[in-house]
Amino acid sequence: MAMTSVRLNDEVEAPLETLSKKLDRSKSYLINEAVREYIARQAVEDERWQDTQEALAAAERGEMVSEDAVHAWLDSWGTDEVLAAPDVLSDSSGK
Repeated sequence: MAMTSVRLNDEVEAPLETLSKKLDRSKSYLINEAVREYIARQAVEDERWQDTQEALAAAERGEMVSEDAVHAWLDSWGTDEVLAAPDVLSDSSGK
């Protein structure tokens, strides 16, 4: 296991110490958990950003779904006859 030094501000150190005692866990354990969660959140954010970039590129290519098709699909949710997701249109008008 690698060792890294971290300087904690007083406003982080004091609550960390309190939480460590309350949970009967080491500060190192809590810091590792916090960093692990942060890294996982960043991975999700990176994935969302990539999805956004792909969606923008598709929109620039004119690959869109008509508003009417989306509304019909959403309106079918919760009914006995749920529609399939609408197909992408290749014309830039979105209709």
